[in-house]
Amino acid sequence: MNRPVPPLRPDGHGAPPPGGLDDVRLLADWYATGRPATLADHLERHGPPPVTAAGGGPPSVPLVEAVEAAGLTGRGGAGFPTARKLRAVAGRRRRAVVVVNAMESEPASRKDQFLLAVAPHLVLDGAVLAASAVGADTVHVCLPRDRPAQYRRMDAALDERRRARLDRVRLLAYALPHAYVSSESTALVHWLNGGPARPQGGSPGNRERGVDRRPTLVSNAETLAHLALIARHGPGWFRRLGTGDEPGTLLVTVAGAVADPGVLEAASGTPLATLLGRAGGPTEPLGAVLLGGFAGTWLRAEHLHTPLTRRDLAPLGAAPGAGVLVALPRSACALTETARLLGYLAAQSARQCGPCRLGLPAVAEDFTVLATGRADQVLLSRLRHRTALLPDRGACRHPDGAARLAGSALDAFAEDVGHHLAHGPCSAARRPPRIPVPPATPPETWR
Repeated sequence: MNRPVPPLRPDGHGAPPPGGLDDVRLLADWYATGRPATLADHLERHGPPPVTAAGGGPPSVPLVEAVEAAGLTGRGGAGFPTARKLRAVAGRRRRAVVVVNAMESEPASRKDQFLLAVAPHLVLDGAVLAASAVGADTVHVCLPRDRPAQYRRMDAALDERRRARLDRVRLLAYALPHAYVSSESTALVHWLNGGPARPQGGSPGNRERGVDRRPTLVSNAETLAHLALIARHGPGWFRRLGTGDEPGTLLVTVAGAVADPGVLEAASGTPLATLLGRAGGPTEPLGAVLLGGFAGTWLRAEHLHTPLTRRDLAPLGAAPGAGVLVALPRSACALTETARLLGYLAAQSARQCGPCRLGLPAVAEDFTVLATGRADQVLLSRLRHRTALLPDRGACRHPDGAARLAGSALDAFAEDVGHHLAHGPCSAARRPPRIPVPPATPPETWR
């Protein structure tokens, strides 16, 4: 990705998105000023978080009800109703803990990085409000260790709040190992409890026994920023944008063969083609888009009219996922690109279960053979069989995502598969790759 943030005009202000600012909320301050919001900027625009019971007292039931009425769902990928998570943690006997998941381990995503860079206090307000809602006294902010500048900015934001004595809960920042699966919620909790940042299957879950064996709410950074705005403006305001089933806005990282790649905020239900247009439009004819990130779904160009909602994407076997939209030109070999993505996913597994230790490498290897034109019908049949065995068998959802990617590629690019089987690799397979993929190497450390 050439430029992971919205562009700046020469006068220093954030360039407004095409069509105006009608569907911009989380990034409104950025577009108004073109600079990251300090605590003073944030308080001048939004005021302090409307907390009545931070760090003590009964759970803030009105806030949970407002979040439920707003229809807010998680923006980290799973799309789970936020109010249900809040209630599940608030209903426990022991003092709760809140964890801000700002790891953003999806390589194609930049949305949480950008949000924390330009509006950190909106995210932290949401964390403090969530702590009030579940009766927590501590907030842990989890950031990737390989982004030291991001950690320094967060540390400075926390220091601003401490000096202003703004919060009645402890806010602590941590730098964690940055493997693909280390952003999984149980991996964060396990690391905070002194273990490796690997996902932990089984029960009880985090909501019952998480950090320090206390009920724990783990929430994505963007989700908490939305919560902070709902607390201030109410559920009716939140529902003015988006669809009836999936209200509000969401951040989307648009990358690949577009003129102006970056992070956009758009109302739920915005067509995929409109998002590409807001990123400057395609730079060459498109063959497909990758929706949701490396563990997402390939969609052919004829599906670009589809609205960005779970309901509309479900018939295509797709979902918004981590809010990633990568445009792939017709001139690229989609099978070669997919093989590289699968090789990375296989290398980045926690290697704790059969699907990750054996299944993912086997699927990645078979797909590489297919992409290089050395496969036959027997290998293709084996690849489909192995891919079908991955979902619902792992210690986490990592194998499921890899299976979704591989399966969608075999379906969306069936014509290309046939060509590679009958005639060997296409000419595009020899061209330089179009999607940036980190080295397919195992993580250096989990602790």
